[in-house]
Amino acid sequence: MNTLPTYTRSHLALRNGQDKPEIWVAYKGMIYDVSRSKLWRAGKHYEHWAGQDLTDELKDAPHNANVFDKFKIIGTLIS
Repeated sequence: MNTLPTYTRSHLALRNGQDKPEIWVAYKGMIYDVSRSKLWRAGKHYEHWAGQDLTDELKDAPHNANVFDKFKIIGTLIS
């Protein structure tokens, strides 16, 4: 059984494309690595910032949750 590592919001915040080379975002408790996406260069995608939980922000986006299907889940977000 493969268990995903868990990360806190503090760990996630460090993967903002500025402090470390990884660019991560969280959605519904899952953490996605969006580092390879040209849309997330420098840790920003339109008005959204990497290193954050985007669950509440997705409702205002012009796309749905399927946008995360193309990214690898690398962990789970814990409180």
